[in-house]
Formats: sequence, structure tokens, C-alpha cells
Amino acid sequence: MAEPTARHLSLPSGLLELCALLGASQDSLRGLEQIAQKRGAKNLSSLAPEVLSVFVPPFTAKDDGQALGNSCTLSKARRRSFRKKREKPRMETWKSHPGDLRGPDSEDVTIPGGVDLLALPQLCFPGGVCVTSEPKEDYIHFLVLTDVCGNRTYGVVAQYYRPLHDEYCFYNGKTHWEPSVSSARCFVPFAVCVVSRFPYYNSLKDCLSCLLTHLKLCKDFEVDNHIKDFAARLSLIPSPPPGPLHLIFNMKPLQVVFPSRADPESPIIDLDLHLPLLCFRPEKVLQILTCILTEQRIVFFSSDWALLTLIAECFVVYLHPLQWQHTFVPILSGQMLDFVMAPTSFLMGCHLDHFEEVRKEADGLVLIDIDHGSVTCSTSSDSDVTIPDVPLVLAQTFIQRVQSLQLHPDLHLAHLSSSTDLNEGLARRRAWQQTLNCKIQHITLQLLVGIFREVKNHLNYEHRVFNSEEFLKTRAAGDQQFYKQVLDTYMFHSFLKARLNGRMDAFARMDLDTQSEEDRIDRMLISPRRPTVEKMASRKASPLHITHRRMVVSMPNLQDISLPDLPPRNSSLRIMDTSGCKSSSPVLKVTPKSTYTFKIPEIHFPLLSQCVQTYYTDLTTLLSKAMGLLGPGDSLLLARYFYLRGLIHARQGQLLSALLDFQNLYKTDIGIFPADLVKSMVESMSASEWAQAERTPELRRLITEVLDKPGEAPKADDAVKNFELPKKHMQLNDFVKRVQESGIVKDTVIIHRLFDALTMGHEKQIDPETFRDFYTCWKETEAEAQGASLPALLMDHLDKNECVYKLSSSVKTNRGVGKIAMTQKRLFLLPEGRPGYVEIATFRNIEEVRNTTVAFLLLKIPTLKIKTAAKKEVFEANLKSECDLWHLMVKEMWAGKKLADDHKDPQYVQQALTNVLLMDAVVGTLQSSSAIHAASKLAYFDKMKNETPVAVPKTTSETLKHKINPSAGETAPQAVDVLLYTPGRLDPAEKVEDAHPKLWCALNEGKVVVFDASSWTIHQHRFKVGASKVNCMVMAEHSQVWVGSEDSVIYIINVHSMSCNKQLTDHRAAVTGLVVHDGKKPSEVYSCSLDGTVLAWNVSTLRVTSRFQLPYGDLMSISLHGDRLWCCTGRSIVVVTMQGFHRHELKIKNSDQAPVPLLAFQLLPEKEQLWVAGAGCSDLYVWSMKDLGQPPRKTPVPDCTEISCMIRVKRQIWVGGRGLSQGRPRGKIFVMDVEKMTVEKELVAHADTVKTLCSAEDRYVLSGAGHEEGKIAIWKVE
Repeated sequence: MAEPTARHLSLPSGLLELCALLGASQDSLRGLEQIAQKRGAKNLSSLAPEVLSVFVPPFTAKDDGQALGNSCTLSKARRRSFRKKREKPRMETWKSHPGDLRGPDSEDVTIPGGVDLLALPQLCFPGGVCVTSEPKEDYIHFLVLTDVCGNRTYGVVAQYYRPLHDEYCFYNGKTHWEPSVSSARCFVPFAVCVVSRFPYYNSLKDCLSCLLTHLKLCKDFEVDNHIKDFAARLSLIPSPPPGPLHLIFNMKPLQVVFPSRADPESPIIDLDLHLPLLCFRPEKVLQILTCILTEQRIVFFSSDWALLTLIAECFVVYLHPLQWQHTFVPILSGQMLDFVMAPTSFLMGCHLDHFEEVRKEADGLVLIDIDHGSVTCSTSSDSDVTIPDVPLVLAQTFIQRVQSLQLHPDLHLAHLSSSTDLNEGLARRRAWQQTLNCKIQHITLQLLVGIFREVKNHLNYEHRVFNSEEFLKTRAAGDQQFYKQVLDTYMFHSFLKARLNGRMDAFARMDLDTQSEEDRIDRMLISPRRPTVEKMASRKASPLHITHRRMVVSMPNLQDISLPDLPPRNSSLRIMDTSGCKSSSPVLKVTPKSTYTFKIPEIHFPLLSQCVQTYYTDLTTLLSKAMGLLGPGDSLLLARYFYLRGLIHARQGQLLSALLDFQNLYKTDIGIFPADLVKSMVESMSASEWAQAERTPELRRLITEVLDKPGEAPKADDAVKNFELPKKHMQLNDFVKRVQESGIVKDTVIIHRLFDALTMGHEKQIDPETFRDFYTCWKETEAEAQGASLPALLMDHLDKNECVYKLSSSVKTNRGVGKIAMTQKRLFLLPEGRPGYVEIATFRNIEEVRNTTVAFLLLKIPTLKIKTAAKKEVFEANLKSECDLWHLMVKEMWAGKKLADDHKDPQYVQQALTNVLLMDAVVGTLQSSSAIHAASKLAYFDKMKNETPVAVPKTTSETLKHKINPSAGETAPQAVDVLLYTPGRLDPAEKVEDAHPKLWCALNEGKVVVFDASSWTIHQHRFKVGASKVNCMVMAEHSQVWVGSEDSVIYIINVHSMSCNKQLTDHRAAVTGLVVHDGKKPSEVYSCSLDGTVLAWNVSTLRVTSRFQLPYGDLMSISLHGDRLWCCTGRSIVVVTMQGFHRHELKIKNSDQAPVPLLAFQLLPEKEQLWVAGAGCSDLYVWSMKDLGQPPRKTPVPDCTEISCMIRVKRQIWVGGRGLSQGRPRGKIFVMDVEKMTVEKELVAHADTVKTLCSAEDRYVLSGAGHEEGKIAIWKVE
């Protein structure tokens, strides 16, 4: 570990970036007093504001010699407060760069980036400095400041009035001028502005309110000191990390709460989200959200400056995780009004007095009047703003849900006794607000999920392509304008990037939580999606759907359409009765997550370095005490304490202590690990700190991890491409890419067959015209199926998840005239002229399919004949020109169904469906005499049935229960590396579906897919644990799954949240084995790694309780039995005590006395047997555990070429490997009779090697195949 050169350490600032005092200048106030004496205070004009003093952290006193920390160099030099010199006039250097205030009339000070001190006075006094004859109430408003890089800081401004009295209003301790006693009495406004990197609107408002109580009582010359002390306090308060921990600080008289963001992806919410709902009707709220989603040029207006920022921020929060990426200036002063002439999208705010001026002067703006709840457009003949409607059903649902909210705290708190404590009353109000905020966020997120849920169906993740044209085709005609405008925005483009990057944000979580069972099943299908019979029936029955379609067809002017009558708005302010509205009732059940508070200690003055160090010491002591009171299950809260303590240690200059605290985040919550800060700390360590870190194993590992971890490589093309038809000829590889981008099919092997079909008899390349014709044919068939009008009585005859994939033209059959329909299960006839249903055949019952001709007069009409087992009469259909195609399709579906039944694998039917639909598109594309022959290239299963039939052995068929495909939706199958079954457990904290048993499947590169083992549907589609191969998995507790990886890390998955937020990093080589010590309290897990290290873990605390090192490498697995650890190395089985003391070593030698390399072993305590498999061979070796000194018995496994894995199930040993079956290599499972030590059953399991086996409650065994097949088979245990 090389020691880098020490660098400057830039620590994150506290809550405060800058504090400023603003008001009128000394000269203007001196002149003001003279005017007031002559004309009276009522005749005074507005004054120009300027910055009077600036306070920037750190605030350690100048004359204090000691630095805050001596082991690192802080990049922020010690700063001083800046005060305008009173003696000198304002100089031109003041007009230099906003961040550079160095000049002859000012002291040196460094201003944080993003704060423009030239613009700040106008923003703090947007209405000017108005001198009054009577004192006014204090006034608070809010700012959002943006730097050139788009980074935002947030300001809270408190205006207050002071009299212009005998002791002049500036505070350098001198009395400049004493006017006569008879001078007119004037009140002059001043403003204190606090700037923070965090949007703590309510909290900083509370802080400034406390400050104002002091400023009003102090003498003029004391004001600067009070503000400086106030700023110092805020600068020393750390920002809370994401999660449930909020910070409390006593500002006297208020206890101020600084809330944390819910998670690293969420914004800080410190405002009242119901404010827009008090100002606007729900319909107008939807209209404003639409304006933001379509990135209009938006201007808010209000007579209250405070509401401008708060309302604008609420709307931005409503759309999270979508983000407004354009200009955001919620307050414009009168001098800034020309900003609204900008040609690009923006969101700004002005005083209501400027409404008419802006409406007349600027075109194409959306003008939102907060005071009157109106939304209008400023238009001219050259510019027209169109605000489209939100999809009708979603709009109705949103309005109903909003109307069900309780927006008035007085009604909620009416039954409570009056609070005699100010802070208690505020706490009650905060709790009410937090619950309401949670409900509002839930409602707006539901709206976004409803709008964009189906976007993912038109994304190609491999090539980062979005097929916007096809997505728009799936939208109702009345919604087209809305989606066209939204899809063309930067906001939506960023949203697409997040989906393609697999970001698990609030949208993704709600999408997952609210998906239907049909959606879960759809994710397992490899065939193209079609609406199910149930969905088509419900779509027909929906009055909203009928109304929407009727309105769209009959009234093209969508702006004039009135919505269908909504439930009457409740005239009472109490909660609306939503018993009849299913959509809104869930909202009332939303409860915020539990939150906790931590009180920051007092900060003592004067602020010398010693006082700061005392404050930090008190803070770390309180944090350590709070950590000691937590139980082992409170890791979420513990992580926040570690984070805060690490931050304070870093500020104290105790870098090693800080790094140890941050290291603990791996075991508590890796999601809040500050990687950039830790890297900066490591790079700034001194030589002595490096030497000490080298002697601490935890730090050595952390430092290696941080320094060796490569930065995220910049992606060559991170953009999202819109699907376009090709314009050039395509070779095979380019054709594969284009088809995958189109969303037609992903499987590379199937696309290769499609390429052969389309290039039949031609040069092996495809021209753009052929691709366009094929794409058009495919989409036309899809649209026909989507819009098919099917009689409602089909629901009585078909399964609810059946889909109609193909309809013939109207043909004559021996059962009447009508259209032949094909689903994934059957063929049936839709009679012409009347609603009805005539079953033709299920694919399972077909016995013969023939393509013949029938004579009619002088003609021979092509006819399809289908014979079934259930009916004696053969079905005949005069399909004419369609006959050959239907003959191919029915035979392919028949063959696919037979394979599916034989192999217990429904994926064969799905693949056959894909082949059939591709045949149809190929015939429609080529439209030549060779089209049918070309389409036959895709009849894969029919060809397999006729040319190379593979019979499934009886024993295999009887034992096999089902097959599932974890690689569904991928471009190629992926090897199943590890399987883990976890039993169901009904926990009050879980949802019902989460309590089902689960199957965890590890694929390549750390991908994990989770199946619901009660239905074998996908529970969690895919998440990643690192980027390396997974070697082992185990359920440590009912809420934890541990995953051992090739990258030497143990990843811990929370089974409730399905997230991996903890890591154990104590191993130095690939983790190869995990085993739970059953019956041990507290729970204990042993892990081993390839280098021979064995660690024992306390599951509750995640601490290593013991460790030892075997003197052998290649440690591949471990097992527990009889208070002994049995370890499999590459050359022997080693038996050691729980403390690592050697007891036995078992080796196998061949006839040449050369050691046999070992692969795996299983203990069979009931029979006192030890079964061992040799690596790269087909032999098993069995030891008697009564006498391990005796040589093992060799047991060859017939018809096996190589063993790959083995498990114990009841009193059987199941061995997975590879062997020949009917002359072909196949993945096989051998069930061993432990009495006779012979093969009891031989199961032909997979087309590729059996890579892994696992047991499900000793009732079933699950096997995973290699990358050629990539499927999981479920076997019944006798």
C-alpha cells in the first residue's frame, strides 16, 4: 500500500455557507434623516440596498493560536467576517467579480461559490428598502441561488425594522451623529440572510426568528456580534445524513429541528407540501404539474414574496424523482423583470404588481397567480402556449385522492388539550405536517407512476434505446398531445437515463410495489406481450375508457372537453368519505416512517479554538452514549451515529478515528458511505497516520479499497437513443442489434434464424426496405391483436391470462363461417354475424395437422385439417392463401406445447409463440412464392420434433415438477451459479407477498433474481451484489441473506426491502463458503475464503468473534458437525475445532499414489458417512466417520463424465454433473442410495452441466444449469 503525498482536505460545511446583514448605506441614511426633518417620514422614497456585513465560517477567533486540527491541511483558509468600512465612500472595486470582495474598502473574505453579492441585496429587498413612519412586522422570505454549474444554494431572509434614532444605526461602536430631538421618527428596514447548501426553509426560518428577538433588544453596536455568534452556531451544526435521524438544536427559545432526507436519492423536505393545495383547486394543480412536465416558460405571481419560493419548491418536490433542469429563480426583483424575456424554459416568480406588465410585454408564458388560484397564458399572434390534459383516468384518481386529504391542522388537533409549552405545540404541528407531507408525496408519486409506468415496456436496456413512436401508439388518442410534449423534454430524457441505469429510486420502488400479478408473470415471458382476455374485458367494461374514447373520436378540440362529473366536492373541511372510491382509500392509510431525533449540545462563546474543541468533544460523547443505548437490531440508526461521529472526528483532525467510524458503515448501511470524503481524508493523511493505519487491519482494508477502487469509467455514450429504422444494409451483427432495439425479440439465437429466413436465396445482408416492411408487418399484427373486438362470453371459455395472438380472415369451416383465433393454449372459431365461441382444439390434444386441398367445382381450395384426441370429427378450414402459414404455425405451437409438457417447461410455448409471430411477419414481408419456405426456417420446435426427437426418460418425467427461466428477457441464457431457498415466514412487518417462500438465484457478474416459490413468478426482477461471480449464499436470519462473492466481500441482503445495504469486508480473497451455526444464540455464521481464512460472525452485531488461518490454500467450502469445522481444500478434507485447532486431514490418492484434487463434500451423520467428490472426474469417495483413519470406499458414478456439485437431502445424496444421454452430452443428476452406495435414480436434467443444487425443505430439489441453457429445474424428492 503506497503512501500518497498528503493533500489538502476539504470537509463538508455545516448548515451555514454564509450569513449577511443588508440594508441601506450610511450615506443614504444620513441624507434620509435630513429629508425626514424637512418633509416628514411619509414623503421618503425607497433606498438602494447593499451588503453591510458578511460572515463566513470558520469563526475561530483570530488571536487563538491553535488550529482545529494539526494532522491535516484544511483547504478552507481561516476566514473573517467582512464589514463595509464606514469611514470610506463606496468604491468601484465593489463592482468586481461577485465572489471577490477584496478591495481598499473591505477586509479580505472568501465568498462561497454560487452567492452573487451584487444581486443579493435586490433579492433580499425585492421591493426595495422602504423607510416607514411606523414599525412593521418582521418579514421572512426565501431564495434559491444557482451558480454557473447549476448547483443550488438556498437562502432565508428575515427583514426587521429599527428606528433611526439618536445612536446611529451602524455598529462600529461610535456615535457618528446626533440629530436634534425634534427630528421626524423613521423606521429603517434591515435584512439578515442565511445561505445554506440545504433547503432548510422552516428550520432556518425558526432560527432567524430566534435571532430577531435578540437583535431587537440589543444596542446598535452589538448587532454584528449577535449575527456573528448566530452564524457560528449554525456553521458548527453538521448536516444530518440520509435516513430516519433528525437533529435538534436549542436556539433559545425554540428547539429547532433539522430533518434529514429520507434516502440518498430523495430531497430534503422542510416545507409544508399542502400549501399549493390550499391555493389551487386540484384541477389547477394538475395543470401546473403539466406545465412543469412539458417544460414551459413559467412565472408565478403573488403579493407575498415568501409564497413564491415555497409554492414553486412544492411543485418541484411533487415531481420527484423527475427533476427540473432549467433556470429556477422563484423571486425576481423589479430590476430583474427582463429575465422573463429569456427564450428557453424557466421557472420564475414575480410580485403580483407586475402581472399585467409581464402579460403584455412577454409572449408564450404560463402565468400562475397564487393569490387567486388561476393559470393563464400570455399569448400573441406569433406565439401559442398549449397546456395538454393529464390522462383522464389518472386525473380523476388524483383529484379524488387530493380531496380526501385533511389540509387543516386545527381540525386534527381540536380534540387535544392546549399546549402550555411552545416547543410541544410546535412538535405536534410538525408531526401532523410530516404525516400530511408523506400522503401528498404518495399521491403525486402514484400520479407519476401511472403516467410513466409503461415506459419500461418500450426500453431496450442493452443498446439504451427508447421506442417513443411505439410507446405513443399505446396511448389513448386523447392523451397523445400530453405524451408528445412530455417525451420531448430534458426532464423525461433524464428519467429515461435513470431507468436504463437501473436506479432504484422512489418511482422504481412504487412501480415494483404496485405491479399486478399479471405484470409479474409478463416479466417472465419471452414472447411478445398482448392484452389478456381479462384485461380486454375489463377495458370494455370501464365507463371511463368508453367515455374517453368517445370524446376523442367525436371532439378533436381537446381543450374544450369537460371531464365527466367527479364525485361532489365535500363542503366540509373534514376528511372526505371515500368509501365508494377505491382509488383514494389507500392514501389515508399511508403513514410516515418512524423518525428519531438527536439533540446537538450547547455551543459556548467566545468562539476560541478551545471552545470549539469542547463542543466537538461533547458532541462525540453524546453520540457514543446514544450508540451504546441501541440494540443490535438498530443498525439503521447506528449507521447515522457512526456517520455523524466520523464527520465530527474529521473536523477535529482525528482522521483515523473518523475513518474507523466510516468503516463501520459497511456493516450498518453502506448506502450513506461518503466515498469521496473518505478518499480525500486518506489522501491527506500524514506519514505518522499512515504508519498507524498500516497497523490497523480494518483501516488497511478500507484504505486499500478506497485507493485501489477504480473510478467509474466514463461511458462512451450514456445518452438515450430514440429508435429509428435503419438506413443502410445490415450484416448479421448489425441486424441483431437493430431487432433488439426495436423490442421485437431479444434472443440472439432466434434473431439469427430470422436473419436466415429473410435472406433466403439472397446475399447474406438485409436492405433497409426489407427491415421496414418486416417491422411494419410485425407492428400491424400487434395493433390488430391490441384492438381486436372479442365477445365478452370468451371469459367463460378462456383462462384469464390467455391472449389472442393471431386472427385469420373470415373463412369457411365445417363448423361455420368465422375467424380462427389462436392463443397460447388453443385454437377457436369466432362465428361471423353473431357473438359466439366454437372450440377447435387445445394444442395439447392435437393428434395430427394436415395441409390438403378440397375440390370445389373446378377449383382446388387449400384446406387445413386438424385432428384431436377429444373429438372424432376432424376440423376443416378453407384457409385459401393463408393455409400454408397456418399449417406452419399450428404445427410449431403443437410441437412447442408437447416439449413444454414433456420437459415441464412453459418457456417452450412462449418461444414457439415468438417463432409463430415471426413466421407471420416474414410471410407478410416477403410476399413471394418462397415466403412459406423462408418462414419454415423459424419452425424450430417442429423441426426438432421431426428430425431429432429426444424422448424424456420416464424417471426424469416422473420426478421433474417444473422449470423456470431466470434469464427471461436477456439476449442469451446465463449460467445459474448459486441457488438458495428460503422458507416463508409471516412477519407483521412484511407484506403478505413478502412472507411467501423465495428462491434466490445468482447469475453472472453479481446479478441476483428472486422468485416467489409459491407461484414460481419473479418477485424481484434483478439487483446486483458487486460485479463479480457469486460463490455462495445462506440465510443467516429470517431477515438476512448473506452472499459470498469472488471479490472477497460478503453482501447482506435485507429480505424485507430487497436491498443490499451492508457489506462485510474482512476477507482478503474470494469468499467460497458460508454456514450457519444452528442452535447457537446469538446466531453465528462461519465464512471461509480461498486463501484459507475462516471467520466466525455474530449475526446481530456483524462483528468477527473469532478467526483462524488454515495452512492450506484453495479452501472451497466448509460445514459444521459435532462442534467441528469440516473444510474442503483443493487437496484434502481438513477437520478442525471451532477455534481452528487441527484434528484430522483426509486425502485421496489414485493408483499412482498421486493426490486426487477435491471438489466438494457432504456429511451424512445418520449413517456416519462422509461423501467426497473428486474434481474433474466421475468418482465419489465415502469415508466412515467412525474411523477416519481407514481409506475411503470409491464409488464410480456410471454415465457421468464429470461431477460439479452435490447436496444431502434427507438420507440421500444428490450429485449434479454432466454425462451422455441418447448420445448427447447433458446435465444430469444422480440420486445416490447411501445404503448400497449406488445410483438410485439418474435424471436427465438440463441441456448443459448442472452447476448448482439446493434443497427446498427436503421436499424438492432445485438444480441450475450452465450458460448454454440457464434454466432452473424443480424436482420432487421421494
